[in-house]
Amino acid sequence: METLLERATTGNTRKNLSVCVLDDDPNQVELVTTRLEKAGFPVVGTTSPEEALQNVRIGACRVVLADLKMPAMDGMKFLEKALQHDPGVYVVLITGFYSVDSAIEAIKRGAHDYLSKPLDFNRLQKTLDDIADLLSRRSEIRELEHKLFENHQFQGIVGKSPAMLDMLDLVKKVSRHYSNVLITGPTGSGKELVARALHQLSPVAKERFAVCNCSAMVDTLLESQLFGHVRGSFTGATDTRPGLFEFANGGAVFLDEIGETSLAMQAKLLRVIENREIQRVGSPEVRSINVRLIAATNRDLRAEVLAGKFREDLFYRLSTIEIRVPGLSERREDIPLLVQHFLKKYSDAYGKPFQGLTRRAQIAMLQHDWPGNVRELANVISSAAIIASTDFIDVTDLPESLQKSSRRGTMPVGEAWRPLPLDEVRGVHIQRVLEMCKGNRVRAAQMLGIGRTSLYRFLKRTNKRAAAARSGAA
Repeated sequence: METLLERATTGNTRKNLSVCVLDDDPNQVELVTTRLEKAGFPVVGTTSPEEALQNVRIGACRVVLADLKMPAMDGMKFLEKALQHDPGVYVVLITGFYSVDSAIEAIKRGAHDYLSKPLDFNRLQKTLDDIADLLSRRSEIRELEHKLFENHQFQGIVGKSPAMLDMLDLVKKVSRHYSNVLITGPTGSGKELVARALHQLSPVAKERFAVCNCSAMVDTLLESQLFGHVRGSFTGATDTRPGLFEFANGGAVFLDEIGETSLAMQAKLLRVIENREIQRVGSPEVRSINVRLIAATNRDLRAEVLAGKFREDLFYRLSTIEIRVPGLSERREDIPLLVQHFLKKYSDAYGKPFQGLTRRAQIAMLQHDWPGNVRELANVISSAAIIASTDFIDVTDLPESLQKSSRRGTMPVGEAWRPLPLDEVRGVHIQRVLEMCKGNRVRAAQMLGIGRTSLYRFLKRTNKRAAAARSGAA
């Protein structure tokens, strides 16, 4: 026997499940809506498939009870269009001509259930109660996920993978000490967030944090930006201005893409680190400053030093403490967390209360390689949030590149695929990464997550095997 608590719980879940009844027979619509209203469900009824689709489109219903045989639009066609508008809607098809084959076909196409006329209202209520209970459980799961999500955020950085936890642990240790830091990692991996976290956790967190993108300026402008200038020191210098080092004196300066600076600029930066002093452009006066220098690069500065493109003394001054930010390909388990983070961010920004991604959109996100790392993922969610017309982002809302990767992932086994030994698969993958890096072995090794020596050794073995094969063929 149903207890009072169970009855109250059932009543509450039913109140949250809006139902639309669609049938070309007005009497059937009235009968079903009346029975469901008495059972405690919010119900609307219509004889127009277009009106029902509009209800789905605007989110006015979570469930549609649709007749299979209607003159304006049959139930299967309605099911297809309803799922296009909202992949999260539940459609229950109702027919007077029940057959097992048609029921299976309906379920395959995405129907939640398939009922026969005359309606068994106990069976219908059981179906609706199951949906209401499922939605209630999902809501509870989302609340728990939200709490867990908050536990996996650190100074705006999202991640729970071992690679990220190791990096964040190093950030916590390093932040306490007022020392220079070099942050390395691929483009778009979040190096500036790490720099900000270092400052926010440091003893001088209340002081200023200045940011400069070294790759965005020519040397003359960069020098003026960092060191300041006096009036008349160059064309356009109409007044005297302090630079970022003076502006952030007592705090920290973040130099992004420091690997793009010229050797002349590197010499001036070295003086800042060694002597803690600067000179404004056009001024003989030397000014003492005390700033923490945090630099970032997506280049292998060791290789740049060997190539004579980066000063060795500056490199060793900067890399006393080096923090490497892993690319997204190295922490794929963080993708769901990042999706949740950016979905909430852009839901708030665009005023669209998204509930999540459809299953096929989630698969597409996990199958993608993410060469642009977290920045690319953020841009994908941002554009999808603008395009999406329902409270679930579907694969059709994603960029074409992700849709293609999704289709490749579901491609059946055929001529495009053949079993290969693991060594051969490894070789094919390394060659593809090298091609993507345009032959740059240093960047390829960084992307593959292996040492340069290991990559060179592998390529040497490959070249020897290829030479032996050619000589054997000759």
